[in-house]
Amino acid sequence: MNLAALSPQWLAIVLTVLLLAAAVEDAVRLRIANIVVLLVLAGAVLAAFLTGPQLSLWQNGAVFIVLLLLGTPMFAAGKLGGGDVKLLAALGLWFDLKGALWMIVAVALAGGVLALLVLAVRSFNWSDDARKRIILLRPGGGIPYGVAIAAGGLIAMGFQRI
Repeated sequence: MNLAALSPQWLAIVLTVLLLAAAVEDAVRLRIANIVVLLVLAGAVLAAFLTGPQLSLWQNGAVFIVLLLLGTPMFAAGKLGGGDVKLLAALGLWFDLKGALWMIVAVALAGGVLALLVLAVRSFNWSDDARKRIILLRPGGGIPYGVAIAAGGLIAMGFQRI
């Protein structure tokens, strides 16, 4: 069941605010608070309850498990942060198999654009003081992939709510 498309409008707004909060926090600190991830997860459970439990919810659970299982080795290899993996899996709970495919494509595209933007910004001749104070400017520093996850999730949710 595509909870991102079928949930009440107010709950979609709550999810939007949570994803924006995760994106901002990740951009500023390269961290995503567990409480934000937990609230995204709880929102999906609430959406399932409000839309009425259906047998097709197995797809949402499968998306959650697959994203968690694929993300964990990426975290272990240092390719994704732990908060990114948790946020992606929790967001996956909002989507059925078809919706998850669109969400993952949107996240990947947003991630590519984000990486190019970060690399472009880092290529400027910033002062040493700016590089110390602003995490995104540090050479070889991480890319806040939570921003791409939030953007991709919002794009997918927006297209499916039309």
